[in-house]
Amino acid sequence: MVSDISVSEFDYELPDEKIARHPLAERDRCRLLLSRPDGEISHRIFTELPDLLPPSSLLIANDTRVINARMSFYKTTGSRIEIFLLEPLSPTDYNLMFQSRGECIWSCLVGNLKRWKEGELTMELKVEGLSRPVILTASRGRELPGNSREIIFRWDAPEVTFATIVDAAGRIPIPPYLKRDTEETDSDDYQTVYARERGSVAAPTAGLHFTQRVLDGIEAHNISIMKVTLHVGAGTFQPVKSPTIGGHAMHTEAFSVSRGLVMALIEAVEKGRRIVAVGTTTVRTLESLPYIGRRIMRGGDVLTVGQWDPYYEDNSDDFGTVESLRAILSYMDKHNQDNLSASTSIMIAPGFKWRIVSCMVTNFHQPQSTLLLLVSSFLDRHIEDASSPDLQWRKIYREALGSDYRFLSYGDACLLFPRR
Repeated sequence: MVSDISVSEFDYELPDEKIARHPLAERDRCRLLLSRPDGEISHRIFTELPDLLPPSSLLIANDTRVINARMSFYKTTGSRIEIFLLEPLSPTDYNLMFQSRGECIWSCLVGNLKRWKEGELTMELKVEGLSRPVILTASRGRELPGNSREIIFRWDAPEVTFATIVDAAGRIPIPPYLKRDTEETDSDDYQTVYARERGSVAAPTAGLHFTQRVLDGIEAHNISIMKVTLHVGAGTFQPVKSPTIGGHAMHTEAFSVSRGLVMALIEAVEKGRRIVAVGTTTVRTLESLPYIGRRIMRGGDVLTVGQWDPYYEDNSDDFGTVESLRAILSYMDKHNQDNLSASTSIMIAPGFKWRIVSCMVTNFHQPQSTLLLLVSSFLDRHIEDASSPDLQWRKIYREALGSDYRFLSYGDACLLFPRR
């Protein structure tokens, strides 16, 4: 059973000095480890990516934009209360949320909550274009699952949107394993050059290596570039604490895809074109789509993929990928939609049946993480034994550590092909 896989099988020693605290001055000059279908590993530079991608392939990236999700309020006593935005509650739609004026409600993590027993927190903001300061208040609401809490935000300038409030009040939430405070440079460094849709509290870090010259080079090689949007949640940093992955609850993330992307996927699958996913968030979105289509085919109207849905016996091999993607198009036609909004908490681990992604650009991930399980599953699709010494991820990570690669969010990159 997939749920019985031991997390300890995905451990490796990551020395602290291998973790990149800052990106390179030129983001596309990072190193790129290439793992070919025959298992051969070579060392390249990210600017070479256009020459290394399969001809006529389809490259898909996540265009989510990281928000200034970390807000610090101070009580009159001097106590600092940190409020970390997780996901919108009213309105629930991200675009509508950032257009909110005067009031909105979020699910948040609250640091130092024991010192905030009652009353409102206030913060005075300077907003460009206004001659007077804006007063932002935060009020405690009900308790929510996962140690989160409902927080009601109000501000005394109805002409100002919450998007402006967040920009003025918050800071970019860099990963905790960087072990440093947010710096001014992170506002640019921790965004992809194609970030558009606000909503993430963590960057889709495989995309941080791309520059306009790399994107231009990819298109010059007759490789199409398309986007999905998956808003990365704080759960991406949640360690696996259970002995087996069956005891780990995956976080749910909202995503959206366009009609044009679904049509392009159908064409690529039918014609055998390689589909290249930039990052694990893009992978999770794309590999969730067949199960969304399967749910639609069965008459379901709740468009979400559960953690173990791909492993249920009735979801194994009894439906076609193209058939399920066409069901999504029919659903969009029926509801007059150009974009499909859904959510996923999909677990991708050894034993997963890959249906969409055939090539992956990603970073080097933390030990014993669900992202490392995903990478292992992708590389060795014919090996279901997670303890096998022949797993390609082990070879790759040994090679990277021995060759002084930089790890995690601001580190170097991989270009991975499934091993034959």
